[in-house]
Amino acid sequence: MAIETLQVVLAVLLWAALAVYGFSSLWWVIETFGLSRGWRPDSTDAWGLEEIQVRILTIGAESVVQTTVDAIPNGIANIRVIAEREIEIDGATVHVVPEDFECAATNKGRAVEWARRHVECDTEYVLYLDEDTIVTDLTGLPDADFVQFTEKPIYTGSRFSYLAEIFRTGYQFEQLGFHRLNYPLYAWGGGFAIRREIEEELGWNVATITEDTNLIWRAAEAYDLEYQLVDARFRNQAPPSIRAMFKQRRRWMSGTIGDDHLLPAHYRPLYLTRVIAWAFSPFVPLLVLASFLLPGTAPGIEFYGLISTGLLGILFVYMLFGALAYRKHPLLWPVLLLLTPVAVVLHAVGAMWGVVSPVEEFEVTEKVTAATIERVNAGLDAGQLREHEGNERLVRDSDQAFETRIFED
Repeated sequence: MAIETLQVVLAVLLWAALAVYGFSSLWWVIETFGLSRGWRPDSTDAWGLEEIQVRILTIGAESVVQTTVDAIPNGIANIRVIAEREIEIDGATVHVVPEDFECAATNKGRAVEWARRHVECDTEYVLYLDEDTIVTDLTGLPDADFVQFTEKPIYTGSRFSYLAEIFRTGYQFEQLGFHRLNYPLYAWGGGFAIRREIEEELGWNVATITEDTNLIWRAAEAYDLEYQLVDARFRNQAPPSIRAMFKQRRRWMSGTIGDDHLLPAHYRPLYLTRVIAWAFSPFVPLLVLASFLLPGTAPGIEFYGLISTGLLGILFVYMLFGALAYRKHPLLWPVLLLLTPVAVVLHAVGAMWGVVSPVEEFEVTEKVTAATIERVNAGLDAGQLREHEGNERLVRDSDQAFETRIFED
């Protein structure tokens, strides 16, 4: 009797774990291939560049910010840098957040809240960029309340963190379906535009360490929010070390957990399964292993192997989509697919850390200079980051170093 009870308990636990991962994977498929219908990739001409004010957030990374400013299209003249200390940037107006400014928001949120209150803006949109965001293919904006640009992290010297970024970029193809959701599931603060009127009414004066996602959730609650994704693949920096990447993922997960109260009840199951699936995805192979080690010992286990193996295969699909987003040569696809288990583990460690031990303080991910990026990327010439002004070559050729090193190793 005890053995039979143990088998039932084991079956329940295994099927519960499979259900969580399965629901998350199924939802990704629905978003990417179903909800993405109606997405308009060429709808960026409703508002011209003159209707955009750019705001770049930084503590004081002068050389990094200068590269970002230099790469902004010439049609945008209204460029503001919101900094924590005095820096000199050519081509932009620098605003320093006073040390005595106080509000409920902290760190980056405090800076953007100060800017909302004190930086004059008469354009239709405010485009927020991180200090390391290199704008590509920006010709205008669609007529939407919130415009999210896609990202494509550039290689900065750590092959492992870059590998994890390719995997993450593949997963983010689900953003193609966010325009059909009342609550887009997350936002990337390194490249998004919001109507000035909405930002002015909502403000940033809330305590959070993921202010971008917090803002879009609050906007979705307060408005019938029109969301539009623009697949421009802005270039930002992949974390320069594994440690920096772990800390970045930990902050993302901690902020998501801390802000989950903003979601309505019917979004909670989706949110919970995504959190678990991200943080504990390295354990998916154990589900497959269990189906082979425990044949006939638990009810329904005979179907478990097939389902869990299919679920494991979804992880490789994410990597394949990442290779497509990066325009990797098909000869490299088998190498990336073989490295998928490594990418899954690396991408999940920081998230798991955030679940087990959430962080409450914002910590800026370490950045490298433009000279370093140009040196480690074989496809970039000296000075190209500053001079490209949205040049397609930066999108197409700047990741050769990673491929070269893989084949050399």
